Amino acid sequence: MLETTIAAIGPLDEPAMAAARDLQARLTKPAGSLGALEELSVRLAGLAGACPPPLPEPAAVAIFAGDHGVHAQGVTPWPQEVTAQMIANFLAGGAVVNAFARQAGASVTVVDVGVATPLPVDPDATDDPAVGPRLVAANVRRGTRDMTVTAALTRDEARAALETGIRIAGELVDAGAGILLTGDMGIGNTTPSAALVAALTGTDPAEATGRGTGVDDETYRRKIGVVRTALDRHRPDPADPLGVLAAVGGLEHAALAGLILGAAARRVPVLLDGVIAASAALVAAALAPDAVGAMVAGHRSAEPGATVALRHLGLDPLIDLGLRLGEGTGALLALPVVTGAVRVLHEVATFDSAGVSEK
Repeated sequence: MLETTIAAIGPLDEPAMAAARDLQARLTKPAGSLGALEELSVRLAGLAGACPPPLPEPAAVAIFAGDHGVHAQGVTPWPQEVTAQMIANFLAGGAVVNAFARQAGASVTVVDVGVATPLPVDPDATDDPAVGPRLVAANVRRGTRDMTVTAALTRDEARAALETGIRIAGELVDAGAGILLTGDMGIGNTTPSAALVAALTGTDPAEATGRGTGVDDETYRRKIGVVRTALDRHRPDPADPLGVLAAVGGLEHAALAGLILGAAARRVPVLLDGVIAASAALVAAALAPDAVGAMVAGHRSAEPGATVALRHLGLDPLIDLGLRLGEGTGALLALPVVTGAVRVLHEVATFDSAGVSEK
């Protein structure tokens, strides 16, 4: 599945992009007056191979959840069982992501790809994401291994999680989603994110590592040291992205990378959330460089690794609100911006059609 998905990912369609630029120049507004939205609309036209591209709706949030063996190194004060507790909160509709998803009219799908605590599966739960938050049981293993001691995952486990993300992308698109949004849950997951960013961009761990949930100075220094220790132990080769993912990644990171690849293969945009998604996007881009064409950076996370990753990918975030929650919250807040960029091409009159004089 992984190889066929990668093979299906192609470059943006240049004629469609040229048509979108031409249309933007003829709309009733000064040229360039919509700033970054204009180039975003052009990229989305190139992704769809059509001008105007389809409106990015309905939206579907996929929250991939996993736990991390590196939690044992004291990188966060939060207990690991919070991962499972927050999944229950997602499914009950009580988290911030749920509030923002309701506001945006987006569906929420929660995928257990690596949670340490067994989760109860509701036999009466629907597979229709439009009905409400649903849980997909796709656990590859009960959390990763401690990456400071051994590889976090085997290559087969990393591949299995990648292919879970690809499968979820296909299911959501087949159900009608016009845009996918990344979400994540996993106590301690900013530590493997920092390791992935450092490994795949060549950045020093001190520059790629942030405070996550807001750790104190002592824990922050420990966290940087943990990332450095893991990278020194494994020496992951950025030319082998599956190997990097196995050495220092998380199961949710792998599944998010798969979601991005699956979206790119289906020519559907994927709106990235914060640092977890950005580090996963680095993996996806290393596996399939043209996948970047499907990525839209929703926001600039307060985590420094997100800025490093987005810069490496050549992506500019749409909003900057100092967010560091995760879950998909920043992507949901950016969703109206993406929709607006496309709606302009659909609905704004040209100078000729409106009878407006040009300069």
